[in-house]
This record gives sequence, C-alpha cells and structure tokens, in this order.
Amino acid sequence: MAYPQPNQMAPRRGRVEKEMPNRINDKIRGVSQVRLVGDNVEQGIYTYQEAIRIADDQNLDLVEISPNADPPVCRIVDYQKFLYQKKRKEKEQKANSKKIEIKEIRFGPQTDEHDYQFKLKHAMEFLKEGNKVKSYVFFRGRSILFKEQGEEILARFCADLEEVGKAESAPKLEGKRMIVMLAPKGK
Repeated sequence: MAYPQPNQMAPRRGRVEKEMPNRINDKIRGVSQVRLVGDNVEQGIYTYQEAIRIADDQNLDLVEISPNADPPVCRIVDYQKFLYQKKRKEKEQKANSKKIEIKEIRFGPQTDEHDYQFKLKHAMEFLKEGNKVKSYVFFRGRSILFKEQGEEILARFCADLEEVGKAESAPKLEGKRMIVMLAPKGK
C-alpha cells in the first residue's frame, strides 16, 4: 500500500467561523446613529463613528443589542465576556424552569372506596409537586352502560382535590374513556 506524500495530502482546514448572534464593531452597517447604554459610558444617542471611537478608547467592543430599535441600541463591553454572561444566564434560566408533566390516574366504573382513596392520595401528591393530573374512567365492554357512575367518580374526584387543584373542564366522554384534566392551583 502506497502512502500519500506530504505534498499530496489534502490541505488542512482552517478554523470555521461561528455565526455571531450580535453584530459587533465594523459589522454594524447602514447605521448613522446608535443609542449607547451600559455601565462604562454616558447613555445617549451618538453617531456611529463616535461610538466606535469611544469603544476603541476603552479597548472594548461596540455590540449591537437591539437592531430593530430606532436608533439601534448598542453596548460597549468585552464581547467574549458578554457572550459568556449571556450563555450563563440562559443556562440558569433553564435550570430554574420546571417541566410540567402530566400524570395519569385510571379508574373503572366500579372502583372500590379503598382504591379510590389510594388514587386520590397519589393525585394530591402529583398536584402538590406542580404536575397536571389526567384522570379517566375506562369503560371495558358493556360497562359503557355505567356512564353515570363514571361521571360521579370523576365529579367526586374533582371535588376532593379542590384544595390543591382545579378541573380544567367538565368530564367528557372520548371513545371508551371519560376524561378530566386537573391543574395545580397557584401558590
């Protein structure tokens, strides 16, 4: 097997430039005036050349924050530090946001009292944790004749959970299921 000679190898690839989320310094085009905001500058409207000069004097970057405003809003900061803080803030917000899950609780039309209380306790825990509860009565075979019993169970279930959650709608029949959704009450 013959190995390629060094001069025959494919050229090395250069570093790929990432697309920047904000325009900075000379990338800000088509603008005669900008509104400067930030800690290290007096806020106000400046010409583009004056804003660039102020940024150069401080050895920082002119970063366009809000391009759609009239005039565009810019900030004088170290761009890498700005990106780092922005990424950190987004990560923190993502960590603080809670994903709401939907927990399901299934009843039969002739559910016993003990089973009902057991499922009620679980639903209460789910709602206290901030999750939604989808409760339904499943009708199998000829048990569809007992629609009224299913409706009574769900109505009682909603009434028992009134302290911690509220029903988003009245029980409704969808095929062989009678469904009600419960959302946690605000704290």
